[in-house]
Amino acid sequence: MTRLRISSLVAIVALVVSACSSANTGSSSPAPSYPASIGPLEDSLNLVAWVGYVEDGSNDPNYDWVHPFEASVGGKCKINVKTAGTSNDMKTLIDSGDYDGVSASGNLSGRLVAANEAAPVNVDLVPSYKDVFPALKDQPYNTFNGVHYGIPHGRGANLLAWRSDIIPGNLDSWSTLFDPNTPAKGKLSVYDDPIYIADAAVYLMSTQPDLGIKNPYELDQKQFDAAVGLLRAQRPNIAEYWSDAAAQIQSYTAGEVTAGTTWQYQVNAMTAASPAVPIKAVLPREGSTGWSDTWMVYSKAKHPNCMYKWLDWIISPQVNAQVAVWFGEAPSNSKACEFADKLEPDHCATFHANDEAYFDKVYEWTVPEANCGDSRGAVCKDYSAWLQAWTEVKG
Repeated sequence: MTRLRISSLVAIVALVVSACSSANTGSSSPAPSYPASIGPLEDSLNLVAWVGYVEDGSNDPNYDWVHPFEASVGGKCKINVKTAGTSNDMKTLIDSGDYDGVSASGNLSGRLVAANEAAPVNVDLVPSYKDVFPALKDQPYNTFNGVHYGIPHGRGANLLAWRSDIIPGNLDSWSTLFDPNTPAKGKLSVYDDPIYIADAAVYLMSTQPDLGIKNPYELDQKQFDAAVGLLRAQRPNIAEYWSDAAAQIQSYTAGEVTAGTTWQYQVNAMTAASPAVPIKAVLPREGSTGWSDTWMVYSKAKHPNCMYKWLDWIISPQVNAQVAVWFGEAPSNSKACEFADKLEPDHCATFHANDEAYFDKVYEWTVPEANCGDSRGAVCKDYSAWLQAWTEVKG
């Protein structure tokens, strides 16, 4: 969903290759250099990831795709992972230069490409890529100027969740979070990231159509002011801004929060707890924001060969199924559903893995730009404005 103009395209360095292939970018920019083969594997692999994306069995022995990966490459590519709770945290970690790759959501991928911190990816070196759902390929959050910058991992929607023992009935609207008289007054939990401004914009698309919002990430001054104003009005009812999934689980469990935005991961953890937390979650009628995550290679990766092996491993059918079930999302590999449904009956149907009508209501995170992407021109608020406004809203 982003239309960043890239001034130059970076090449993967330190990768031993026998030749290079080029891609037509459709512009005067130099064609990117791709590795034509994977060279000798390094001893380690350093990753930045969302919690739950790189599991080694320590949380549940039934969910371990780290040790099998290391075994599959002959004991090379020993994985070191740093988890992060927000895309901003991931950007800070990548900026350090200490990591080889990252599981970037759409509100990060474009920033990495624009900063020359992401390397073009030769999808031909990732055999499992051919089985990725077509709807996840060649998207504006993983393909820039016609160039692939990553491998689709999985996708999901940001959900409305509530403590069903405290707030009875079946909720179906974001009004629960934005109505000043919400039954969760003073006990709301919402995601701590500037991208949350888009959630307010999604709600306004439905409730204030005169604003003319068509894309919640392409907001001109009037639209942006309306979304930010809605969040300022919401502020007195906020109990927590969350970025740590485990911390949000604890808050719901203790009853410190009773409604908010969440991921299916937290919902699954709470319903599986003993005793279970009485929690419900839904995609509201107004639609929602969401994520489509992409594994990206750092442009100066010290272990790029291992990173390529990881790209194929993490989207291979059985592993992609494990990740999808553990985290609570739709897998990216169409062949993963066979394995996911064995781990969790009807997983792919529950998470709408190949249900494009469902995802038509989900606006996947994207980096906001000044260029609105339409006839309005460059009058939309860019990421820096979102970041400033978010800081002011939180106070």
